Amino acid sequence: MSPRTDFPPVRACLFDMDGLLLDTEDIYTLCVNELLRKHKKEKFPLPWSIKAQLQGRPGPAALDIFHNWADLPITREQYKEEYYALQAQKFKHTTALPGVEELLQKLGSTRYWDLKGDASATTNGATDKPAPKPHRVHIALATSSHEANFRMKTNHIQELFSVFETHRRVLGDDKRIPEGRGKPLPDIYLIALKTINDSLPEGEKPITPEECLVFEDSIPGVEAGRRAGMRVVWCPHPMLKKEVDKNGDAKLVLAGLLNQADIEKKKAQAGLTNGKVDADDKPGEIDDGWADYLPSLLDFPYERYGIQIPDAVVDKEPSMVETAKIDEGEVLQAVQTEVTDN
Repeated sequence: MSPRTDFPPVRACLFDMDGLLLDTEDIYTLCVNELLRKHKKEKFPLPWSIKAQLQGRPGPAALDIFHNWADLPITREQYKEEYYALQAQKFKHTTALPGVEELLQKLGSTRYWDLKGDASATTNGATDKPAPKPHRVHIALATSSHEANFRMKTNHIQELFSVFETHRRVLGDDKRIPEGRGKPLPDIYLIALKTINDSLPEGEKPITPEECLVFEDSIPGVEAGRRAGMRVVWCPHPMLKKEVDKNGDAKLVLAGLLNQADIEKKKAQAGLTNGKVDADDKPGEIDDGWADYLPSLLDFPYERYGIQIPDAVVDKEPSMVETAKIDEGEVLQAVQTEVTDN
């Protein structure tokens, strides 16, 4: 099919976290491999064919897949205890992946267009061609990590996440996500969009799904974004991309079709669709133009998505000094509890 090219400018960017913003995917693999080496050496190391199935999913679903494959000689309870103890040690050393800090900073700077209603300032990369009126790009976080796990990963890098206003963070244990409706189903991204629309400035029209850009590294996450009716940037771990390319599945991933049969089976078993795809919950089509692969978030192509970034000098203006709001008195504290895989 011919790819769509007449998209409206992106007004909202919705971000996954693990493996997309933070280097936690390698930490997860390290923890799993330590336990495989300890309890079942013949399964060591964790292959990417299995790792790819774990990424992005809620914890219980990921654990089911892992244990069915690993067949460890210990109980799940013992495994979780040892696994979470390793995470508590290692998550305090998470760092942002290449390009993340600049991307979030530049997207955050688009609030300048709200402060300067005439949008008269120049933009980076400006040309003589007519351009749409610059506009603010709202952002939200949509991660399968539960709150305690989120704290462990971000407690030491709070400034990086200050751009995500607290009420625009949707975590894996958010009660608004129905049971069994985690990624690759679309609920978490639709809820993230709702958090933005519920807090838009007075007079700003609601943002539609096709005006959203989802940033994901995992295959289930890409599918969740596609099923939400949103555009997607897929920025996977190099080893995941290698695994996908080995099977020639990259186009299926971008279309959100790689897990389609599995998802529809589960939904039918739950009595949600009677074996049929929900009209508002469809993945995409191959080469439909709704999703792009990027090897990293460095040098992000803002213009491709109709996003205009103000010149860096505006960050020094008094009205731009404020950072994103954090609830007064909020304490970011690492709390050991049952957490998800991503």
